[in-house]
Amino acid sequence: MDQPAKVSDQLQFAVIAIETAAKKLGVSTTALTARLQKYDLIEGRLWKFYEMLHTQSRDYVADDLIESLEARESKAGSL
Repeated sequence: MDQPAKVSDQLQFAVIAIETAAKKLGVSTTALTARLQKYDLIEGRLWKFYEMLHTQSRDYVADDLIESLEARESKAGSL
């Protein structure tokens, strides 16, 4: 796959994952995006593990993202 197409696919994947996770959490996508960026979970999780995650269901990816976020926030809160 050429680079521009891959970036476009990754961006679309990230948007869908964030929208799905935001719905599950009952928060806005803007609020969730800010939380994810704070813990580098967009580039450090969604983009870094794109090859593995994009083959999974939306719910799986959203649940994985939520679990990762909650673990990072919990760890940060206990410091």
